[in-house]
Amino acid sequence: MKKLHTYVREHWLGYSFAILCMVGAIVLDMIYPMITQSIVDDVILEGKMNLLTRLLLGIVLVGVGRSILGYFKEFTFDRLASTVGSKLRKDLFSHIQTLSMNYFSNTNTGELMARVKDDVDRIWDVFGYVGMLTVEVIIHVSIVLYCMFERNWKLAFLPLFTMTLCGILAVIMEKKLDRVYDGISEENAVLTTVAQENLAGVRTVKAFVREKYEIQKFLSHNHRYYELNITQSKILARYYPVFQFIGKALPIASTILGGFSVMKGEMSLGALVAFVEYTRNCTWPMEMVGWLGNAISQAFASHKKLKAIYAVEPEIKNEEDIITLDQVKGEITFEQVSFQIEKKEILKDISFCVKPGKTLGIMGATGSGKTSVINLLQRFYEVSEGRILLEGVDIRELSLKQLRSNIAVVAQDVFLFSDSVEENIKLGQRKEMKEEKIKEAASLAKASDFIERLENCYETVIGERGVGLSGGQKQRISIARALSKKSPILILDDSTSALDMETEKEIQKALEKIRDTTKMIIAHRISAVRHADEIIYLEEGQIAERGTHEQLLAKKGLYYQTYEAQYGSRLQEERREKWQ
Repeated sequence: MKKLHTYVREHWLGYSFAILCMVGAIVLDMIYPMITQSIVDDVILEGKMNLLTRLLLGIVLVGVGRSILGYFKEFTFDRLASTVGSKLRKDLFSHIQTLSMNYFSNTNTGELMARVKDDVDRIWDVFGYVGMLTVEVIIHVSIVLYCMFERNWKLAFLPLFTMTLCGILAVIMEKKLDRVYDGISEENAVLTTVAQENLAGVRTVKAFVREKYEIQKFLSHNHRYYELNITQSKILARYYPVFQFIGKALPIASTILGGFSVMKGEMSLGALVAFVEYTRNCTWPMEMVGWLGNAISQAFASHKKLKAIYAVEPEIKNEEDIITLDQVKGEITFEQVSFQIEKKEILKDISFCVKPGKTLGIMGATGSGKTSVINLLQRFYEVSEGRILLEGVDIRELSLKQLRSNIAVVAQDVFLFSDSVEENIKLGQRKEMKEEKIKEAASLAKASDFIERLENCYETVIGERGVGLSGGQKQRISIARALSKKSPILILDDSTSALDMETEKEIQKALEKIRDTTKMIIAHRISAVRHADEIIYLEEGQIAERGTHEQLLAKKGLYYQTYEAQYGSRLQEERREKWQ
């Protein structure tokens, strides 16, 4: 993770200008009590009325100058904070995108959402309004103390003591708040996760009448979040009144003690009036100390959370010396590939070769490792043993971009974005794809008929994850998305499970016409793989059977049993007809 000060250093010129404006505004604030002192001592006490006009004009000029410099200060800080905060969020999101699938398998989406949004916002504040006030308090107090010591160094020790006391209390409060903010940040992530999961799975919740349970689960975390915020409020309520009391009492105490100095002739009445004005300039920084400490504590807690994410290195990344293929035709080779996750064996000794333009079918029971074959081919995970070749080159020696850009996947779990149908199909080639290609892909996927019946055809915006479409319609859009990419390798992972037999048959015919694409079809239905050039049947992560449809039926093994289970009634009819 880039250190936070590097973001500031990139915009040092802008921050320097903002701080310069701030210093100018503070200096003008310090001039106002000097003018007041002159009005009291020179005009009122000594009767120099000729000075009054110039002094009043000076007050006006100070006010105007203070307003102009204040505007530039706040606008510059806000603009820079927006720039830095946006860059910080972009860098964090970009880092998250580089992380491997294992990380996302073990991390809740809600937690990441809280980090990208809420935690970045808290740090954003430190680069902007909170940071501006912190710097302003330091500079303001320093100049005010100088002005007060110049007028009466003995009396100036009173505000110095009170401000030191406020600083000590602020440090104590910050330490107590730091522990609370860690808990608030964690519980905020959990609460976001619970809400996100519940809303995403609202159909399942309603189908199983689990609303009461989910509400109770949400309320339990919400109550914990409430308790942490109450703890925070109790700490703030304990210390804030002290800051406020000191801020109100200081000008009164300074007036009383300063009055004795005036009576003794140690300072003029005008100097006392100016001194009291300076003490009033001390009150707002003391009142702000608690709030600033609160905001900075939150930012530090958020920074720790972001550092934890940046500490995670991607398990899958490009090698230093990558090989770039001139052309990818689609030859895929698995050589004795084994795969384990946390010492659990998923695949063992898998070997096969798919020539360009050929089709490989992969079947097997649930959990047999079918999808893992595809995940390894795309390098979502690394093989434990063996190697995978593309065009005879180990895929670990290729760039992730070249590898994955040459593979089009129709995933088992269809994901559609909350966008138009057209944008969902163009996902693979947003910039280059023309309307004709989109319609061609939709036609091949047998999706054009229902798309054209939608209210705005291809411009119809579909809901999150394709809400408003049937399972079969979502699958067909997903197939169209993959076909529109026109990659040399096409992977279909149980992609027709939600389609009726007739539609599936039409799509299979369309796929057979695509001659220059290597296809890998994972399926539970025999109908999806029966025309493949080779079919492998996985059992417990190993290849139990392999061959063509006819060869596997002749073996009368696992594939035959699956065929009989799916087409048993048809087989019996064929046997009866043959017997007769």
